[in-house]
Amino acid sequence: MQTQELINALQDPPPSELDFDLPNPEDESLSEVDFQKQVDNFWKICDRFDLQTDIWRGRILRIVRDREKKGGEGRGMGFLNWLKEKEITKSQAYNLIQLANSADTLVAEGALEAESINRFSKRAFIETAKADPEIQRLLGESAQNGERITYREVRQLCDQMTAMGSDLLPVEVKVKAQEGSLSPHYLAPLVKELEKLPIEHLEPIQKEMASKPDIDTVKFMTTEARSLGRYLDAAAQVQTIRKTSVDMAMALEEALRLDCLSTAADLVKQASQLEQTAAKLYTTWKRLGSLADRLYVDTGASNPHLRSLLSCLETLTNEVIEVELDDTGQRTLRLKILPEEAPF
Repeated sequence: MQTQELINALQDPPPSELDFDLPNPEDESLSEVDFQKQVDNFWKICDRFDLQTDIWRGRILRIVRDREKKGGEGRGMGFLNWLKEKEITKSQAYNLIQLANSADTLVAEGALEAESINRFSKRAFIETAKADPEIQRLLGESAQNGERITYREVRQLCDQMTAMGSDLLPVEVKVKAQEGSLSPHYLAPLVKELEKLPIEHLEPIQKEMASKPDIDTVKFMTTEARSLGRYLDAAAQVQTIRKTSVDMAMALEEALRLDCLSTAADLVKQASQLEQTAAKLYTTWKRLGSLADRLYVDTGASNPHLRSLLSCLETLTNEVIEVELDDTGQRTLRLKILPEEAPF
């Protein structure tokens, strides 16, 4: 698209330069309804203008990056320096590039007409880019017909497709959804949690929903499914559990019977995190000790300040690690790392 074409495309609805006649907040003759309508319209224009701007920024960043790959300094430093000059972080740059890629892909695949992008708010377009092709097609048709697409509308359609297209929900629940008494807004999170569970754990949840297909049951089953998923995932990761003969299936049944599945799931999850933290602590402690040894070899009595640095860090490099938990020094954590067992 040439520069003049770009300007023309931005004329409807946002102009190439934004210049709004904003309402006076102190104007008592302006009703609250009219005031909200005006500012809402201006906000929507900014939203669409912002989307177009970010898409073109992404395209610009993409060609700068690609040129660097082809004939630049070879390791991307030219691109990084360019970002630094424009005060753009690397993550921001690649988010914009991804936005541009999404726009170009949706247009190339026929899901959207180029001029229809103006019909989307920025959040709506980003959500559309992540949606299934069928949802993209439906939204593209709506935009092509002149409808304004908001984030809320995209989420509603995604939730509806997720809920009504799933085989994991009982017929009784789908009937309620079709009647309008069960919103897809509540069903979509449930479906996503059910998709994570093994088949053998689905039947009890499905029976409960079929017997009482209402919002309260759906919310409760969503929480139960989420807790169950956390329990199963964490239990498979905890080495301490794997090395024992604990029957996790029976423990799960007891947790369900006592209605304390959420607590049990959090317990196992915290155990998994503690093991991972301990492993990372050991790796960091070994690395710190290695660096301290190297620096000790490279220094001597003529470097008293570096030696002082090494001395003060001994509370972290020794086999007993000491860390003060508060500024007063009254609470100190001491962890002892046992020597590694020699191989046979």
